[in-house]
Amino acid sequence: MIKVYGVPGWGSTISELMLTLADIPYQFVDVSGFDHEGASRELLKTLNPLCQVPTLALENDEIMTETAAIALMVLDRRPDLAPPVGRAERQQFQRLLVWLVANVYPTFTFADYPERWAPDAPEQLKKNVIEYRKSLYIWLNSQLTPEPYAFGEQLTLVDCYLCTMRTWGLGMNGFRIMPRISVRLLMLYVSYRNYKKY
Repeated sequence: MIKVYGVPGWGSTISELMLTLADIPYQFVDVSGFDHEGASRELLKTLNPLCQVPTLALENDEIMTETAAIALMVLDRRPDLAPPVGRAERQQFQRLLVWLVANVYPTFTFADYPERWAPDAPEQLKKNVIEYRKSLYIWLNSQLTPEPYAFGEQLTLVDCYLCTMRTWGLGMNGFRIMPRISVRLLMLYVSYRNYKKY
């Protein structure tokens, strides 16, 4: 069984949602506190030298990191979680999958730990990064179809990013700038969290 090393509500939630949607069983290993010195950090470093979540230990003892790579792995087993090959939505899916990881995701690294990157002006860096993130969200909103999901009626792995990131940074009220990330995506996240309690 796959082991997902992560923290509830953090980036590992994206991979948990992907695996859950794909009906791929996994065991969650909570490494809360990995971002500071301690036992969780030491454990995670033995698996992933970058010490990031999610880190997956696969059934064949290989290590998988990076949510986009995890998405591609999941699609090998469940190709129905992306638009079909040959359709325009497929290229947009691929573009947004990488775009989210390359552009939006790093803003959390910088805004959550600004003192690491600008020790003399951490608050200014945080403010600038959050404003930049808002501009990214506005562009992203323009690329999405109206509800229910990012690509219309089909639930895809990109939706796992959207419903998880919706709970970060700007907070729920801040997402008024992204009306196309619908209540149904929020409900997907809430349903997943309730499922994880049992």
